[in-house]
Amino acid sequence: MARRRFFVPEIRRGLTELTGPEAEHLVRVLRVEPGQTFELSDNHNLYLAEIEIACKSSVSFRILEKLEPPAPTVHITVLPALFKFDRFEWLVEKVTELGVAEIQPFEAVRSERGLAHAAAKRRTRWEKIALEAAQQSRRAHLPDIRPTVRFETVLENPANVRLQLDENPDLPPILELLPETRGSADRVALLSGPEGGWTEDERHRAQTAGWLPCSLGKTILRAETAAIAALAVTRAAWMLSKVNK
Repeated sequence: MARRRFFVPEIRRGLTELTGPEAEHLVRVLRVEPGQTFELSDNHNLYLAEIEIACKSSVSFRILEKLEPPAPTVHITVLPALFKFDRFEWLVEKVTELGVAEIQPFEAVRSERGLAHAAAKRRTRWEKIALEAAQQSRRAHLPDIRPTVRFETVLENPANVRLQLDENPDLPPILELLPETRGSADRVALLSGPEGGWTEDERHRAQTAGWLPCSLGKTILRAETAAIAALAVTRAAWMLSKVNK
């Protein structure tokens, strides 16, 4: 059985600790004891660590060894237009589990009014959701959740593969637009629209900026479902390329 993995703020002189709700969860729910081993990440490196002291306010660890880092993988950024926060939180959780590297929210024309202003206060909560999802899925690194920006800003994303997800079923399927030669050095950006869909002006501006419009099939997907599905397909395509090499 795989060891549980947790993120720690920093490691100094081979020691680190978890405090607050994280420590309380370890002690009360997992009932950890001194001597038990876990994997820890400081969001840079991965370590094997042993618990030295466990109480509900603090759990202290001693680093035993530095572990082999996971193999590099494709860097994927999901750029979702803002939509209702309960569903946006679900998106954050699921794309984190699927291995997204970066989440860049933006305000679209049809995003609900007031969401962009409120998003600044929600970012800390999104980061907490991402942390929990990353630990559950045994990720070695946390996704970077960026501050909300305007539409014209996301169009400047420098990824070498830039796809705009669209509900139009007559557009090329996403798999047709992924490059035939794929590697871990690639950077992919997936631009996902709001609940009301793209305006024609947004479509035009994205395509003028070099984004390729693509379809996820004939059914109309919710905004969060489209982003999650596109990420899953893209990750699978790069994983398959690695297996076939």
